[in-house]
Amino acid sequence: MTHLIERDFDAAILDETVPARAPWSVTLRAGQVLRIIDLEGQQAVDTLLYNPHNTVERYSAQDTVLAQSKAYVETGTELISNEGNVMATVVADSCGNHDTSAGACSCEANTVRFGHDTKYMHACRENFLIEVGKYGMSKRDIVSNINFFMNVPITPDGALAIVDGLSDPGGYVDLKAEMDVLVVISNCPQVNNPCNGFNPSPIRTLVWDQ
Repeated sequence: MTHLIERDFDAAILDETVPARAPWSVTLRAGQVLRIIDLEGQQAVDTLLYNPHNTVERYSAQDTVLAQSKAYVETGTELISNEGNVMATVVADSCGNHDTSAGACSCEANTVRFGHDTKYMHACRENFLIEVGKYGMSKRDIVSNINFFMNVPITPDGALAIVDGLSDPGGYVDLKAEMDVLVVISNCPQVNNPCNGFNPSPIRTLVWDQ
């Protein structure tokens, strides 16, 4: 389900471009809105959420899917923590059907899926490690994530497929923080499957006070 909201970019309190393949993070106060813009289209944006005051509380894909009774993230989806709290709500979305089941790419997964020559390619898990390390976290703190703009249909045999993304250039998703929340992003560097159209590209992030 899609829902568009016009916002005044000049009123944003933060406006940054995240380069292709790069990590990024921001701490939102309750009530603030983060917009993630897929500038060129078909760019997966792997995302994790943490309580910045107690990072043991973090996004739970399992609780979110259970609470919504839906496999995908879309307008109206409440992003639930492992403590059962609503961390953020998707309040606008030009695309719909964002994945929260396939997880983040890693060097190990690349090796298994695409061959040993891909082992040393940069991956989202490594991006997450770089970024969460800034907040005193480590590998054990990386959990199942949301893949905004990533198209992961469920095949008739119950498997997950990764196919061409649905987002057009300029597509976006807005997250309203329902509590103070640390948002950690890996602008996915994957080039071995079509989640980024085989061409990782930059994204834009903006924050408004409401």
